[in-house]
Amino acid sequence: FVNVNYDLTKYVPSYTQSSQGLDKMKEEFGYPGTARLMIKDVSLYEAKKYKDQLAAVDGVDQILWCDTKVNVYAGEDFVNLDDIKDYYKDGCAVMDITFEEESDSPRTERAIDEMKAITGDKGCYVGMAVQNKSLIETTAKEMGRILVVAVIMILAVLCLATTAWTEPILFMLVMGVAVLLNKGTNIFLGTISFLTDNVAIILQLATSMDYSIFLWHSYSEEKINFNGDKKEAMAHAIANTITSVVGSSITTIAGFIALCFMSFTLGWDLGIVMAKGVLLGVICCVTILPSLILILDRPLEKTMHRALLPNMSGLAKFITKHAWVFLAVFLVLVGPALYGYSNTKMYYDFSESLPQDLDYVIANTKLKDHFDISTTHMILADSKMAAKDAQAMMKEIDQVDGVSYALGFHSVVGSAVPEEILPPSVTELLKNDQYQLFLVNSEYAVASDQVNHQITEINGILKKYDPNGMLIGEAPCTKDLIQVTNHDFSVVNIISIISIFIIIALVLRSVSLPVILVAVIEFAVFINLGIPFYTNVSLPFVAPICISTIQLGATVDYAILMTTRYKRERFQGRGKKEAVTIALSTSISSILVSALGFFAATFGVGLYSNIDMISSMCNLMARGAIVSMLSVVFILPAMLLLFDPVIGKTTLGFRPKKKISQ
Repeated sequence: FVNVNYDLTKYVPSYTQSSQGLDKMKEEFGYPGTARLMIKDVSLYEAKKYKDQLAAVDGVDQILWCDTKVNVYAGEDFVNLDDIKDYYKDGCAVMDITFEEESDSPRTERAIDEMKAITGDKGCYVGMAVQNKSLIETTAKEMGRILVVAVIMILAVLCLATTAWTEPILFMLVMGVAVLLNKGTNIFLGTISFLTDNVAIILQLATSMDYSIFLWHSYSEEKINFNGDKKEAMAHAIANTITSVVGSSITTIAGFIALCFMSFTLGWDLGIVMAKGVLLGVICCVTILPSLILILDRPLEKTMHRALLPNMSGLAKFITKHAWVFLAVFLVLVGPALYGYSNTKMYYDFSESLPQDLDYVIANTKLKDHFDISTTHMILADSKMAAKDAQAMMKEIDQVDGVSYALGFHSVVGSAVPEEILPPSVTELLKNDQYQLFLVNSEYAVASDQVNHQITEINGILKKYDPNGMLIGEAPCTKDLIQVTNHDFSVVNIISIISIFIIIALVLRSVSLPVILVAVIEFAVFINLGIPFYTNVSLPFVAPICISTIQLGATVDYAILMTTRYKRERFQGRGKKEAVTIALSTSISSILVSALGFFAATFGVGLYSNIDMISSMCNLMARGAIVSMLSVVFILPAMLLLFDPVIGKTTLGFRPKKKISQ
């Protein structure tokens, strides 16, 4: 019963003009789905027949075409084709369709299917309603296969991390329960975005895996301590796991909560769902998993095998011995990484996220090539505006660069027709007691510099005739979105860094260690988000904002794990080099498994998904997990060795009791 929203313009903050205009339009005219249709290889008479058939489809409210202005039955020889070139030329007719319900309603989807059946190969359909339908169908087709790929890859990593062949199946079962609980409890939110609905499953699988491994390892150790008393061993394992898992999950939750501070409320949507998902993962780990392990203890013991991961002490010694080399690598890479991170290109036109072989994308290209129409703006103006002013305004807007044509109430019915004699079915679509609606078709693409300049120019003309008039539509919304998300990127980064800095400071009781740990992970973030700049790849606008926060929150645990052990060894009196070597050798396996798990859950999705917004985010998360792992394993030890004197003076519980070795 959870609704899934496919229209990202609904998350534009309410204080923007485009959002206020949409709210007012919903209030006055409703907010119906819209589409545009081009019918190929038809005469005017044939196009009119198609229009009448399509207008009769259940769910279709109105179809605007040139037959309201000219007598198409008169034949093409008696019609001035130049007067209707925006609606019909070279044997192709273009019509604007308004549905009775919203773009993503089932009734609108059925209407689109029925209309496609009527027009067959002659019809090319574009517009928000068609785009949403294409997106719904593509995600529905992909997600089942994507989850299969993700599960197979996670199972492969779990086989490396566990010591029984049946453990991975058990862990996946518990993670599946956590995912279902999270998806089900979304009912309290009412509606979530399609991005959240799809990415949250993958992210939850990636973040919940560690918790199950922690419990299993703790239980295995406690069984030895309690001479096989399984219930007592599990009780202590649960207590130990809660302590370590809560510490590990807090930074991850903090990263997701930081997304809630975005003005673009998609961040709130994703942040709340994922923070809830991590919390439910922890709860399932310390309740359902222990129960299943105790019930299935005998089958688990029968499928035990030796550990598959090799001993990492040799690698740890090598890294510590050559720490200065990795420090030099850090210094060489940090500048280019930061530059690439700051200059990575982003796109805001959602249609670019769809597969290029999709019927919608192909139709969009054909319509643009034939009629030079790329997007439609809507103007909401005072209904009391005089007819001559409305026509003058439309004439000025018509002259703006990139405007294909502009039409309003009098453009459709003709200025010579008295308004009083028109039936309500004609007037209600574009005019009521308070407002009238104008449509402006633009040849410029959404989010382009040209359309943003065009919007500014049209707004200037509109305000001259109606100071309270509002320009709305996908392109104005996107223009506001660009400004909002640029601000959000800075705000979310600052909040996530500060919150995680405070958490690390409290956990490690240090002032200097949070700086070092955050710097190491931020370096990994710079590399991850800088690579697209050097490979000339544009990212969907939500990806950099979300990834910088998610990567920091989810992978800083690797650094905390190693640093906690380093601090303990120093407190025990070991020298800095030995303490770092021990911390590294005991942590590499856990860090490797955690990073590979995150990689496994997201890499397959990134590789398989045809929706760029989903695949880009998953690719970035997969690569981010690996880059963070490499940064922690190779760069952090060098940082700890370099700043050991400073750490000693700024960290509580660090002073050694008694020196064991240098």
